[in-house]
Order: sequence, then C-alpha cells, then structure tokens
Amino acid sequence: MTFANILYLLLLIPLLAYIAWYIIGNKKTTPSLKVPDTHAYIDAPFSWRVAMIHVPFVLRVFAYVMIVLALCRPQTRTDWSNKEVEGIDIMLAMDISTSMLAQDLKPNRVEAAKQVASSFIANRPTDNIGLTFFAGDAFTQCPMTMDHAVVLNFLKKMGCEDVQRGLIQDGTAMGMGIANALTRLESSKAKSRIIILLTDGVNNLGDISPLTAAEMAKSYGVRVYTIGVGKNGLAPYPYPVGDSYQIVNLPVEIDETTLKQIAQTTDGHFYRATNNEELEKVYEDIDKLEKSRMKVHEFNKKYECFHWFVMAALIALLLELLLRELVLRRIP
Repeated sequence: MTFANILYLLLLIPLLAYIAWYIIGNKKTTPSLKVPDTHAYIDAPFSWRVAMIHVPFVLRVFAYVMIVLALCRPQTRTDWSNKEVEGIDIMLAMDISTSMLAQDLKPNRVEAAKQVASSFIANRPTDNIGLTFFAGDAFTQCPMTMDHAVVLNFLKKMGCEDVQRGLIQDGTAMGMGIANALTRLESSKAKSRIIILLTDGVNNLGDISPLTAAEMAKSYGVRVYTIGVGKNGLAPYPYPVGDSYQIVNLPVEIDETTLKQIAQTTDGHFYRATNNEELEKVYEDIDKLEKSRMKVHEFNKKYECFHWFVMAALIALLLELLLRELVLRRIP
C-alpha cells in the first residue's frame, strides 16, 4: 500500500504530546480515599469498569490515527510486472469496398471476414495485432496492441457503411492498404512481422501501386500474406433500388496475379478462399507462423482505500462515545 499525500503523517506528532498529557494529567486527577487500614478491601471484587477506564482514550487515539491515514490517501500499490511471451507483430489490412457485400460467402464477404479474423485474433493472445481498413484509400483503424478486446471491438464495427455514404471513396487501393499497415510495423523490433492483406478485387486506385508497396515491405523485412476472397465470375450482390435492395448477380474479378506477386516479393504466401471453410483454413495456416520472444510490461490499476480508514475512525468514535456516556459514565 502507498500514500498519495504522505506529508499528512506529520499530524501524528501532536498525538504524542496528547498521550503524554493524558498520562500525566490522569495521575494528578485520580481520586483518592484516605483510610487507616486497607485490610477490609483485600477481598473486594475487581470491577471490569475499572479495567476499561482507559478504553475511551485508546479509541480516541485510534480514531485520530485513522483520520490522519485517510488524509494521506492510502492506495493499493501500483503493480508492474515484466514477462516474456511468444508472439509476432501482425497488421490486418481488410478491404471494405462495397464489393465486399457480395453474398457468395455467408452471410456476405465482409461479415465472413470479420468472423474468421475475430477467431484468429482470439487464438493468438500473445501477439501485437492492429487493423488497417482500405477501399479507395486506407486508414489505420486500430494501432498494434496486445489489448485484443479493443481490436475485436473495432473489428466488430467493420463494414462498408462509410463507403456507401461516400465518406470514403469506393474502390480497391491495395498498395495504400499495404503502405498504411507498413507504417505501423516499420519500427517494430519483433523477429516476425507480417501483414495479412484480404481483398476481393483488382487494384484500381491509390497513389502507391501494390508492387511498389510490396518492395517497401520487403526492405523492412515484413512479409505480406495475401488472401483473395470470393468467387470469380458472377456473385449475388445487394444492389440498391430506391429505399431497398434487390439481389442481383454482378461480375466479380480478383487480381490473383498481383496478389501472388506481392506474396512472392515479400516471402509470404498467397491464399484463395471461395467459401467460409477455405477462409478459416487460410487463417489456420497463418496461425502456424514462426513466433518470437517479446517483453511485455503489464500495469495493474490502483484503487483508493481511504474510505476504509474513515469508516474505522467513525466506528471508534461511536464506541468511545457510547462507553463514555453510558457504560463508564462518572457521577460528579
């Protein structure tokens, strides 16, 4: 236990003077009875009231000490611990373009990607994991962290709504997705650093081409695992019609050649997932990656404890009052 305002302990100094005054003053004020012989009092019973005569004083001193300690703001000790765990640094670069609403995966591509990625994150508790979302542009949704509850919360909110509302340009900027994720990994000191790029289209936007971004990743020793999700050809898609949607079959194309080149350039792997089961298998394969040791600095939150001392002081003062006024009351 620690004290936030430890200087208040100086208030205990006057208590020593009070105790001395009580001892000296009590000797001077003790009533006496002069008798010629004490033989008659030899068999007199010992009164418990006499034994408790100083209890109110002790309770008063105890209450004062408790109040002073409460003023010092006692807190549970802040605990830090260092430990080494096995883990790698991972950035998930997820495509949120409107084509991810295609329903060849159930219930659709974006929801299937979220579900499988969530299981992947939950099964890797010792990894630093972050999120990058991209469509016509890319942005970091969550920096790398070992607090996976935060990552899963952001992933749960992942969707194509911002693209549909026009807040983000629709399209597929794979190069920008890789480059954005790379900015979070370039300073990492983990032995194994990877980007998992999931997309369902052909690169058609962005200031950085996918292969240029792959060369950048290679220069930093970051491997890129690419996942082409969905079927080529026609896929059921919820096409907006007025205030509702109508399911129509629209042509879909995935640039497997570029995705393979990105993986080869960075010593990663290319995966193809045309259904939910294949997508799960992809993440299971990636889960077998080499792991590296890293140091984790853990922090345990501290809590205020002053209320327990205040409660003890109030109980002591109440007992002192009851004893003094009821049990040990003196008759003048």
